[in-house]
Amino acid sequence: MVGLRDRANEAIYTFVAVDETGRPIQVPEITPETDLEKERYDAALRRKQLSLVLAGKMKPNEATELKALFQ
Repeated sequence: MVGLRDRANEAIYTFVAVDETGRPIQVPEITPETDLEKERYDAALRRKQLSLVLAGKMKPNEATELKALFQ
């Protein structure tokens, strides 16, 4: 039908700031303001911690955001 739209895909992107030589650099931390931004920010923290735990770069007991889901 003409004019109808359905969501077909959704994605989460991760951007990395780099210097002139292509090495990652620190950027100022963002402060989420709206409820949606806060929800997405918290979800991103959980995804990051899960990735670090699965990669063996963080101990599961240090993943505070993940632990909060199960308390």
